[in-house]
Amino acid sequence: MNLTIDAAAIAADLDAIAACSDTPPPGVTRVVYGEADLRARAYLRARCAEAGLLLREDGLGNLFARWPGAEPDLPAVASGSHIDAIPHSGRFDGTVGVVGALEALRALRRVGHVPRRSLELLIFTSEEPTRFGVGCLGSRALAGALNPAQLRALRDGEGRTLDELRAAAGFTAPLEQVALAQGTYAAFVELHIEQGPLLETEGLPIGVVRAIAAPAALRVHLQGEGGHAGAVLMLGRRDALLAGAEIALAVERAALSTGRPDTVATTGRLTITPGAINAIPSAATLEIDVRDVAAEPRDRALASIYSAVAEVCGRRHVAYQIEEVNADPPATCDPEVVATIIGACTELGLPYQVMVSRAYHDSLFMARICPTAMIFIPCRGGVSHRPDEYSEPEQISQGVAVLAHALAALSA
Repeated sequence: MNLTIDAAAIAADLDAIAACSDTPPPGVTRVVYGEADLRARAYLRARCAEAGLLLREDGLGNLFARWPGAEPDLPAVASGSHIDAIPHSGRFDGTVGVVGALEALRALRRVGHVPRRSLELLIFTSEEPTRFGVGCLGSRALAGALNPAQLRALRDGEGRTLDELRAAAGFTAPLEQVALAQGTYAAFVELHIEQGPLLETEGLPIGVVRAIAAPAALRVHLQGEGGHAGAVLMLGRRDALLAGAEIALAVERAALSTGRPDTVATTGRLTITPGAINAIPSAATLEIDVRDVAAEPRDRALASIYSAVAEVCGRRHVAYQIEEVNADPPATCDPEVVATIIGACTELGLPYQVMVSRAYHDSLFMARICPTAMIFIPCRGGVSHRPDEYSEPEQISQGVAVLAHALAALSA
């Protein structure tokens, strides 16, 4: 198949989406259901319509853009990613998978490909946990990992409910209709920047993902006792921040204690009350991320953190509550879909590396409902979630070419 990938069209789409930001350049901020998010969605709806795709959106705002196949009753083949962006991040995370899938469908149309199975672009709502504290919100709901009651219980940092925010954004369909049935898709393939340095270090254009990490998130609430910084003597203090600082160090030790390079743990957020220089912190909240490509060592690290919280708080006379936000199992990518991607690389003469994804993606949840795999492309310096996140146009085009060939084979 002699496909031509339109690198200029990809660049124009990426530029237009990057311009939809809640903060000025060079960083990109797109919080789900915010004004910039809605502008980016409108742009992509228009581009999908121009490409002749049939559009529908569910009650969360997950967007489905379908190219009907010759046998439209067969389960479709899908690709896509997300467009929301954490504050002051880059323009490629997620959006490459959306724009790349759109260009793959356009390229297949240009060469007259007629898919037997329908091909569908998915744009997932809120892969980032920025607003509601839960990553992969849209794909979790599609996979049934979040039910309507759990969705309705979600609130943002200002106390607004998901129902309130989605309705204001124009998404009013029942949440009971979001989950997809098993067999809806024959396969799902997600194109993504690597968010790590391995491909660049090895000088390889393509990564073929065989497994996706098991993520877990904890929220630890600490309650000590406040007081005047000058009036309360050191021996009588119940300082919530100091307990939190010890716990943050214990998080690092928990990851190192497994002896595996694949176990990582991060205290990404530590907030304190009242937050005044002359006041002893009375309360603190830590948000902790723990991951591994295997569940057992991830769970060992979690157990270490639980034990450390109990020990530190007992010694410091600080009350605590641990909230498990999520503890998701890892995903093994489907061998046949992986083999199809490898076949596309071979057909195009592109060297590749079979690898794991230590970041998690919407594919983690799509793997629960259909055969799934991922395609990685390099990103400069392994940098992601920063304004200097970057993939070269040629690298993106090569990834899109592999995706297009894989979608053609899977839809045949």
